[in-house]
Amino acid sequence: MFFRMLLVFALSKEEAHTTMLVIGIRKEARSQVLHLSRNKRYTLTPEQLKWDKFKLTYKLLSFPTNLINASDTRRGIARAFGLWSDVSPFSFREVPADEEADIKIGFYPVNHTDCWQSYLHHCFDGITGELAHAFFPPTGEVHFDDHEYWILGDMRFSWKKGVWLTDIVHVATHEIGHVLGLMHSMDPKAIMHLNATLTGRKQVTQDEVWGLHRLYGCLDRLFICPSWARKGYCNSKRRLMQRHCPSSCDFCYEFPFPTAAPTPTPPRTKHKLVTEGKKLTFRCGKKIASKRGNIYWYKDGELLEHSHPNYISLKDDHITIVANAINEGTYTCIVKKRDKVLTNYSWRVRVRF
Repeated sequence: MFFRMLLVFALSKEEAHTTMLVIGIRKEARSQVLHLSRNKRYTLTPEQLKWDKFKLTYKLLSFPTNLINASDTRRGIARAFGLWSDVSPFSFREVPADEEADIKIGFYPVNHTDCWQSYLHHCFDGITGELAHAFFPPTGEVHFDDHEYWILGDMRFSWKKGVWLTDIVHVATHEIGHVLGLMHSMDPKAIMHLNATLTGRKQVTQDEVWGLHRLYGCLDRLFICPSWARKGYCNSKRRLMQRHCPSSCDFCYEFPFPTAAPTPTPPRTKHKLVTEGKKLTFRCGKKIASKRGNIYWYKDGELLEHSHPNYISLKDDHITIVANAINEGTYTCIVKKRDKVLTNYSWRVRVRF
């Protein structure tokens, strides 16, 4: 995938409290991003802006109009907040939109919060481009671009809709990091890396935990932690103590939770790492298809019903694609007879730029 990401800082002191995650489809940006310094290092705001409390409330002022519904939006936002509460002293609680809240979240069109008149509130740019931006403490706002197609799931290009589908959990987790006071990290594996969306990771890493410890101190969440530590719980109940009692157990520089296991690839998946522009043809058992069943082609779980000139060509038992950013993903052919699946094959395509 090609994405261009920029950290934008305004010139005035007030405007310096804003930051953005900017993503757009730009071919030249990939090579530029990969030459960044690879030092693993979180960064804090120059003023070390932070909250003066750990129990924060948030409210949703508006919801996306494309694809995802209000219920799934709430679940995605709550999941993103949960990733941070799991590794920090913070707790987050949603409150109704008509109540006061520390963090305000909304989905907005291009011109929102008087962006044409204020340097503080940047305009959105329609589909793709900038996805969201957030404000450092104590402003506590997250704005999502309502033109995007938000989903619960991995970011991918949908040929069925002809748009990028963007994972709300991933983007929200990144933006919440800004709301807590973290700037972009130089660690390429961190959720706060400016290039984070390319990785698809949805885990708060050790780098962010160290940043929070530096900003807020390494704190126990429970008053009983010292007593538990004296009872030997740091060893016998390690996971519990890592989460609630990092200071008492000297876990301040140890990542509290293991990285989630990667999603297993479909059975019989072949991996293809190819140069940009190369044509690939995949065949799906011509003999089986012609004699026993019908063949169906999918990309990332979505049924491909039509050819797209210069991108994808469907020819019954085989498919031909041109390797590029849009066509990266997993292609699966399924041979069916009525509702019975006779066989299936998958190919995972990644492009070397």
